[in-house]
Amino acid sequence: MTSPESARRVQTESPWEETIGFARAVEVGDLVLVAGTMPLAERGVLEGEGDPYEQTLAAFRHALDALTKFDLGVESVVRTRMYLTHARDVDEVGRAHKELFDAVRPAATLVVVSGFVDSRVLVEVELEAFRGARQS
Repeated sequence: MTSPESARRVQTESPWEETIGFARAVEVGDLVLVAGTMPLAERGVLEGEGDPYEQTLAAFRHALDALTKFDLGVESVVRTRMYLTHARDVDEVGRAHKELFDAVRPAATLVVVSGFVDSRVLVEVELEAFRGARQS
C-alpha cells in the first residue's frame, strides 16, 4: 500500500491552495484526486460569468489540466462531482458534463449548495481518475 508520504502533489496558481493549505491534485498509487475546482482563470478572473454551462466547461477544463501533470486524460476519469448554487442550472451543468464525459461515463454526483467563497461562481467541480481505467 502507498503511504501518504509517497503521494505526488500538483499545485496551481490558485491563491486558495496557499491560503487554505491544499494541493490541486494528489496521486496515490493509481488514483488521482482533483480538489474542488472553480471556473477561475489566473488572477481570479471568472470564466463564463453568469453562464452555468460555460462555467462547468471551464471548471472541468482546469480539473482535467491537473490530470495532465500525471499523464492522464479524460479517459481516466472514474468519478465526478458537481456542486451548483441553483437547481435551475441542472440542465446546463448536465449538458456540459455530457459533452465532456459522455464517452467515459464516470460515476457522477450533482449537489445544490448554498454558495461558494466567490459569489459569482455558479459551479464547482471535483474529479477522480484511475490509472489503467478501461472503457467497455
